[in-house]
Amino acid sequence: MPERNQDDVSEFHEFERAGWERVAGDYHRYFAALTTRFIEPLLDAGGVKAGCRVLDVATGPGYVAAAADRGAEVSGIDFAEAAVAVARQQYPDIAFQTASAEELPFPDSHFDVVLMNFGLLHLARPERALAEAHRVLRPGGRIAFSVWADPQACVGFKIILDAIAEHGNMDVPLPEGPPFFRFSDPAESKRVLVEAGFLNPDVKVTDTDWAMPDADTLFETFLHGAVRTGALLQAQSPDAQSAIRQAARDGVMTFNDAGSIRLPMAAVLSSAKKP
Repeated sequence: MPERNQDDVSEFHEFERAGWERVAGDYHRYFAALTTRFIEPLLDAGGVKAGCRVLDVATGPGYVAAAADRGAEVSGIDFAEAAVAVARQQYPDIAFQTASAEELPFPDSHFDVVLMNFGLLHLARPERALAEAHRVLRPGGRIAFSVWADPQACVGFKIILDAIAEHGNMDVPLPEGPPFFRFSDPAESKRVLVEAGFLNPDVKVTDTDWAMPDADTLFETFLHGAVRTGALLQAQSPDAQSAIRQAARDGVMTFNDAGSIRLPMAAVLSSAKKP
């Protein structure tokens, strides 16, 4: 990846942080039923077991706190205070704090496992976050992170992005960040893990489906519960938004089977070991 200047990095970091301050509660409302499907595979990839110290980076609503059910000691951090507030409300027995994934407030070799559930794709400097994860892991510890697969395997993303491309404007003035689907490519995930100093990276695709209660939920989810895609939708004209909503509704209904709407979705789970 080409180097980005510090102004671009800072602008994107603040854009994402402010976005999550705004949508943290709606993200929990709209995405919980989907993203929690990938928690157990993520814990498995990280080798989470009783007695290990787990750090959940970019914790969001705190779903990786499920590691505590395996007997692990869990800590979570997020750069958005609103997200930390949601996590504390959901899991009051877990230690959550506001901190940056790129500057972890923990000593070297402190954790057995570092996890990120759909967090890496929201960071201005993902390589820096992986380097920090490497630093705070003990020798032999594991990192595991999940990201969305590319839109061909994530129908919800494909429907909404295709609708914007057809009826709206994809070229709106948003801060430039790393490509959203960068780590959907297994080769890229393996490359950055090795570059960060990890060994034997393993990448797997995990499939599920996303139940939609009605045809409008997909549009509402991205409008209110997402940062980058939400900002893209909010930047459209009223007429374009209306056309995008209808196209998204039509796309969702192609997956309607006798009143049950389920969109195929997939995540890419990457893991590796610290020497």
